[in-house]
Amino acid sequence: MDKILERLDEIQKMIESQGLFTKEVLNFNDACRYLELSQSHLYKLTSNGIIPFYKPNGKKIYFRRTELDSWLLRNRADSQEEIDRRAADYLISKGRIKL
Repeated sequence: MDKILERLDEIQKMIESQGLFTKEVLNFNDACRYLELSQSHLYKLTSNGIIPFYKPNGKKIYFRRTELDSWLLRNRADSQEEIDRRAADYLISKGRIKL
């Protein structure tokens, strides 16, 4: 158990040293690691305008971490409980079900 805790501490230090979770602006390679995407896939996303990015000098690509977080959290899928609740609320509001 001690070895596992030591290893977790090492991993945490590595992540903190990379600063992926504290940096506001990420370069291309940082963004690949942050998003856990291959370079080719991230290039495809940028070239198709699917993901927000910046090119201040027309060459290197940079990303704002908060925008990447927003991009990751788009298109939320509702849980079955939320869908059922919305359906029940709709039926109640239309007067089809009486409580």
